[in-house]
Amino acid sequence: MRRFIFAAATMVVAQIASAGAIDKLHRFLESTKTLRTDFAQIVVAKNGMKPQQSLGVMMLSRPGKFRWQIDKPYSQLLVGDGEKVWIYDPDLRQVTVKQFGAALGSTPAALLLGGNSLDKNFTLREVGEREGLEWLEATPKQPDSGFEKLQLGFAGNDLKAMELFDNFGQTTSLIFSRLERNPPLASTLFRFTPPAGVDVIGE
Repeated sequence: MRRFIFAAATMVVAQIASAGAIDKLHRFLESTKTLRTDFAQIVVAKNGMKPQQSLGVMMLSRPGKFRWQIDKPYSQLLVGDGEKVWIYDPDLRQVTVKQFGAALGSTPAALLLGGNSLDKNFTLREVGEREGLEWLEATPKQPDSGFEKLQLGFAGNDLKAMELFDNFGQTTSLIFSRLERNPPLASTLFRFTPPAGVDVIGE
């Protein structure tokens, strides 16, 4: 589940309708400083068991800061402050802390949050239209990225869908709604202090 949450942090792109999907991604990285979007996530296992569904909110402040918050059916929070990534599970009363670079590496989050990581870490290609959306595929160049490929689906100027295919045969699909580009976001959204009494694991 952790890899899907990171993944999700990489999916938000709003661009110029006349451009191809790769051009839209490049222009997004050049012009977007902050972003907020609701998401619906569906995870389908390789064996086709009942999909896991969740709802939440993603916020982004480039470079390097993000907040991925699952609200339903359970609560979970990831916060990246540019130096560390905090993973908080309220039900377990547990916080896992990782160094930012080690946690993201060549993951989809690095694609979206970083500055010059796009061509260095990913191979991009247009994959045409499907279900009324224009799709772009990003394949990591590093073998230890944790996922096989990532696809972004655009409708008009907005990213509407994302599909992440991991190395274990699971597929995570996300649908984005109420997407806002460059909204004002408080800096406190990208800071995390572990609540009293929780276990803190890691660095």
